[in-house]
Amino acid sequence: GGAGFVGSHLIEKILNFKNFDVISLDNYSSGSINNHIRNKRVTYLKDDIKNFKKIFYKKRKFIKSVFHFGEFSRIYQSFKKFDKCLESNTHGSNEVFKFCLQNNIKLIYSATSASLGNKGNDKNLSPYAFTKSKNLELLENLKKWFKMKFEIIYFYNVYGPYQLVKGGYTTLIGRWINNIKNGLPCEIYGDGSKRRDFTHVEDIIKGLTAIMDQNAYGYTFEFGKGKNHSVLDVAKMFNINPIFKENKPGEAQETLADYSLAKEILGWVPEIDLQYYINTLKL
Repeated sequence: GGAGFVGSHLIEKILNFKNFDVISLDNYSSGSINNHIRNKRVTYLKDDIKNFKKIFYKKRKFIKSVFHFGEFSRIYQSFKKFDKCLESNTHGSNEVFKFCLQNNIKLIYSATSASLGNKGNDKNLSPYAFTKSKNLELLENLKKWFKMKFEIIYFYNVYGPYQLVKGGYTTLIGRWINNIKNGLPCEIYGDGSKRRDFTHVEDIIKGLTAIMDQNAYGYTFEFGKGKNHSVLDVAKMFNINPIFKENKPGEAQETLADYSLAKEILGWVPEIDLQYYINTLKL
């Protein structure tokens, strides 16, 4: 997922501060060549994670860590493209897990706040959330059975530069920015009472690099602001009058991060506020 939103930010930061070479593997379903960083220390490959072993087998002794952000994502799309979701998040990710386990490579795996929605009482609200939660179960068993080394990171509604603004994989902030700029209506699915914890990508990257700096592995961290807003609150921040549409399936009513462990272990505290970010935009 190195040509995607979070992955491209992470590569840029690693190249700036770490003496590592980086290989990005992306199938470009939501990634973009526009996110490529021109640096001889980064290589971009277009392929699928189901071919992970074949792609990286000869390089296995030189790989320090694998950041796995390359699964099928988005809740609504997982209902429409169930087979692709299952193939990527179950079969594809299993190839990544096996490769890391067999070659003693540390894995940093991106979980999703969709699995923690409604206070974690329902991990199966969507095919996407289901596959992600099952991967977490598998990883915990791999640690118990084979002492696999990994880190779990929960992302909460990430926004910021390079976010997708068009197409079926956009999220609310990017989609609304695009619509406002182009004079298009901003839509709310449901009554607008759903609450989300919006986290700026720079804060996310600060947490990911802290894991590398401190060699902090074996934990489960939640990277979120620790404060949520209703979708109607966000509409007020943008100063817009949205139109309302029928609720989409699979959406939790509320997500809210608890970053206390990240603060304790990594010294990580999110800094960028959603309202501040919106105020800086030229719309």
